[in-house]
Amino acid sequence: MIYTVTFNPAIDYVMKLDSLKIGEVNRSVGEEIYVGGKGINVSIVLNELGVKSRALGFCAGFTGAAIEKGIKSMGIETDFVHLESGNSRINVKIRAEDETELNGQGPQISREAIISLLERLDMMKEGDTLVLAGSIPNTLPENIYELILERLSGKKIRFVVDATKDLLLNVLKFKPFLIKPNNFELGEMFNTTLKTNDEIISCAKELQSRGAENVLVSMAGDGAILADAGGEVHIIGTPEGKAVNSVGAGDSMVAGFIAGYMESGDYAYALRLGTAAGSATAFSMGLAKSDEIYRLLQIIQSGK
Repeated sequence: MIYTVTFNPAIDYVMKLDSLKIGEVNRSVGEEIYVGGKGINVSIVLNELGVKSRALGFCAGFTGAAIEKGIKSMGIETDFVHLESGNSRINVKIRAEDETELNGQGPQISREAIISLLERLDMMKEGDTLVLAGSIPNTLPENIYELILERLSGKKIRFVVDATKDLLLNVLKFKPFLIKPNNFELGEMFNTTLKTNDEIISCAKELQSRGAENVLVSMAGDGAILADAGGEVHIIGTPEGKAVNSVGAGDSMVAGFIAGYMESGDYAYALRLGTAAGSATAFSMGLAKSDEIYRLLQIIQSGK
């Protein structure tokens, strides 16, 4: 079983405007509502690829109930910790000339709620996969990723971590199966700006030397680079298409990579499916759908 954890899930309220005028009344030309959060996004795209997962995390209030209901309606298992007070976030995404986001803070998370989440994770067993993705709310311990991985270490669980800087660096000692920084985040870890593929590959291999098995570096429209556990380096471009959405593209790549590896055991194929899933989300207003993922996969595999 694959378990995804979203510490601070949200309802994403997407508003489309012809233009955004600060300080004035703006009227949208369309709205869409999605349930979101990085781990939830991974579960949704895995579901599109026919891979079952269980979504964990914290939810609160009427918005939390709507998030949980929305996920279940897609056929995805959930096991959220229900908080006694507060409301889960509503994030407003404004699509005009540029993308603008207003993200809510989220509810307070108590010590008792954290213990409840850890007890749910204790059910994991050998061969399971745990996906930890995203930032940490300020009501959680800064080392929560480390606490979780340390608690589960030794159970032969496959860890996937998509986080930034110290959150990621501090869990390398637990030898995660996959980490997925983007090229800017990778540069931040080494206090530099990475300008060439060789520089990216060098930093990715350094993270492998610190414990990561596979390092997948996403580069938006420039594709991705994978340093795999077998010592190979794979460089891939993106299929042609118009990027209209950046929300969830990285999460979709993670989901595609996991699904591809589980299907084939082949890192090169996992990278291709991950790239197809990430691109399908970037080319869509919401998260990728299976038909578009596999259409783009065919294009990638044909080399066109």
